[in-house]
Amino acid sequence: MTDPSPSEPFRVIVIGGYGFFGRRLVERLSLQSGLHVIVAGRSAQQAAALVTGLQATAAAALGSVALDAMSDDFPAWLDRLQVRVVVHAGGPFQGQDYRVALACTAAGVHYVDLADGREFVAGIAAVDVAATAAGVCVLSGASSVPALSGAAVDELTRGWRRVDAIDIGISPGNRTERGLSTVRAVLSYCGRPIAHADGATLTGWLRTRARRYPAPVGWRLLSPCDVPDLALLPARHAGPPVVRFRAGLELAALHLGMNAMALAGRLGLVRDWGRHAGWLKRCSDRFMDFGTAAGAMHVTARGLDAQGRRASRTWTLVATHGDGPWVPTLAAAALVRKLAAGDAPAIGARPCVGALTLEDFARETRRRHIAWSIE
Repeated sequence: MTDPSPSEPFRVIVIGGYGFFGRRLVERLSLQSGLHVIVAGRSAQQAAALVTGLQATAAAALGSVALDAMSDDFPAWLDRLQVRVVVHAGGPFQGQDYRVALACTAAGVHYVDLADGREFVAGIAAVDVAATAAGVCVLSGASSVPALSGAAVDELTRGWRRVDAIDIGISPGNRTERGLSTVRAVLSYCGRPIAHADGATLTGWLRTRARRYPAPVGWRLLSPCDVPDLALLPARHAGPPVVRFRAGLELAALHLGMNAMALAGRLGLVRDWGRHAGWLKRCSDRFMDFGTAAGAMHVTARGLDAQGRRASRTWTLVATHGDGPWVPTLAAAALVRKLAAGDAPAIGARPCVGALTLEDFARETRRRHIAWSIE
């Protein structure tokens, strides 16, 4: 693929662009001038409808196309569309292979995905040889974890001699919209063992602890979940740190229901809760009128600071007015902005840790009810 002239828009294709996270990312990108954003998915009607709905406020050029990124025709589509970067938002990524990323490297196109599946993100190095040879960057995990959580840890521990422990938690508001792919991904490890780098093994969604977040979020219950951070952060920071990740549901009744499901999974009564995602989501949607539209995320780091003193710092994000689902799109939006400006991360394939700073994320929160603090 030849480089575009400076006057040509920077062409971006978003796979799954009308999906739960994809449409939010497309809306964010549509506000950035100098881009040509192409909404892609299997449904031409849904892709075109999103474009039509955004035209009135868009600063970017918008287009749509019906394609299947998993098909043998995808490489030809990349060549035909002459895009500079592919953003893969077509989750869940648990169980997917790297055919999309490999097609991008073969076409000389940068690749970014919103994956938060531990094995998928940690294994993206399988594409590194091809990406390096093609001179493109392939970044997996441009989502709340590990991209945003990793940037928070980097900020909290800057200059530290050692990081002993990292604690991460996420709790969305119950009135916040949830996607089926997200529900399926969360249920995939419910009741299953989660191995940690320090040798501990916890059961997904089985044990619960309470945490108090700033108003209007308040107290939330949190239980162990499986994320890329558990594999990536111990190797990234001197220590190595003990890393724990927990997530929670706002309504205690629903959260405790997940605990019961986890116990059933651990006892072997249910082999895979992910297969039941459809009807479980419909059941949870019946409770949408309860709770709030406010969610939170925290990252706490403990260790030795630059002077060798014991230190503990916490970064806390609060999203209100139902804006929580925008958080997983911030990293991809920030990366597209960098790539379009010619500020590309280093070539090669790797998890999206260390590629962005909290300052990069802050720029993408404009017009959204998302704020964070450090103490």
